[in-house]
Amino acid sequence: MKLLPVVFAASVVALSATPALASMDLAKAKNCTACHAVDKKLVGPAYKDVAAKYASDKEAVAKLSVKIIKGGVGNWGQIPMPANPQISQADAETLAKWILTAK
Repeated sequence: MKLLPVVFAASVVALSATPALASMDLAKAKNCTACHAVDKKLVGPAYKDVAAKYASDKEAVAKLSVKIIKGGVGNWGQIPMPANPQISQADAETLAKWILTAK
């Protein structure tokens, strides 16, 4: 019985680490990393810069989800972000939530 709290704590830590890894894998799978990196600007802004820009925006997940799917231009300069209609709304929201945690 003394082992149960340790197993529970280890499970919580493992589960809390999974979304970050899963979201990076999702970003790679959807080719987001061809233009974006967590900590440096490539073609598009670094995820940490996006997170900083939207840190106080309560609508950030919704706004970023739309950008991920429909693309856009002008928020980060004149290089357009292409539309990604093959990304589902759920995946776009997962990516947006993950991007907003970048530091």
